[in-house]
Amino acid sequence: MQTLTIKLPSQAEQTRFNLRRWDALQTDPALAKIEGRIETDRHGQIIMSPPPAPSHGSYQFWIGVLLLKLLPTGRILTECPISTADGVRAADVAWASSDKMRELGHRSCFPTAPEICVEVVSLGNTKAEIEEKTALYFDAGAMEVWWCDMNGSMKFHARDVAAPLKKSKLCPKFPKRVRLP
Repeated sequence: MQTLTIKLPSQAEQTRFNLRRWDALQTDPALAKIEGRIETDRHGQIIMSPPPAPSHGSYQFWIGVLLLKLLPTGRILTECPISTADGVRAADVAWASSDKMRELGHRSCFPTAPEICVEVVSLGNTKAEIEEKTALYFDAGAMEVWWCDMNGSMKFHARDVAAPLKKSKLCPKFPKRVRLP
């Protein structure tokens, strides 16, 4: 049996490509009319997802509110586009410190990940998909990746730590469960 070897471009090359492609997509008037999430693969091909259930957006909102209360010196970002080794992925919620925001600037896509990236896991997400996004965010520079399931239960993951943390190191007061009003 033959083995397959995939040669990936350097992170810097992929980031330059991702940022150029994302800027082109952001200015495409036809794409502006399409509802749903758009991401790209490493070749710049569009990956589309239908709009998630309303509870998904509610969890995004309340996670953002809690982060704002607990980490007020940074910026809360939703649907945050991040250049990764496998294209542009959008974190459902992200938190970036003031220093990171200065580094990231006001781009349409971030060349590196904010410190915290949060994925709200939808019914259509597979565990493998969320694990892959987690690895991509860590590779892009995230310090923590959090998962929120459809019941609001949180799992906190830190770079270079195999098992989930009992609580976030960056935001230790963040609750283990987000409750919707």
